[in-house]
Amino acid sequence: MRGRRLVVAAGVALAVVACNNMANQPKRLPFELPYGAEARWPALPPPGTVARDEPLGAPSPPPVTLALLQRGQERFDIYCAPCHSRTGDGNGMIVQRGFPPPPSYAEARLRQAPVQHFYDVITNGYGAMFPYAARVAPADRWAIAAYIRALQASDSGQIADVPPDHRQTLQ
Repeated sequence: MRGRRLVVAAGVALAVVACNNMANQPKRLPFELPYGAEARWPALPPPGTVARDEPLGAPSPPPVTLALLQRGQERFDIYCAPCHSRTGDGNGMIVQRGFPPPPSYAEARLRQAPVQHFYDVITNGYGAMFPYAARVAPADRWAIAAYIRALQASDSGQIADVPPDHRQTLQ
């Protein structure tokens, strides 16, 4: 019986020593270059890779066109009007529900701000406003910023500034 235990113990010890922790097996390491590829950094992403973030640096604003302003108005009415109201005076629906009002776009501080300021605020948020970078595409942010400028210009406009064929719709 004692000899049998000795043989079993020796067999178990031999089995434990013979089993390794799989360190010496063929495997692929993360970010390993394919066989024969030159080592380069940063490596180019594979074709069809979907970008996770925007390029660094703010893009330049597009030229202001009627189509851009119409797109900006549409996006403004969706994303901005609940807080800023459709006229940009800061008396949106949230104010009626007890939240503090956002600033009016007619304030001197915002009239003097560059268009880039509105793009940055939409992207990163400001004060109580949370960022809309994940909700609003960069092209739409520029369209909204251009529309905000149009709202600011219309706030101080006179009826004589409107072309005669469009005056009936305003009166």
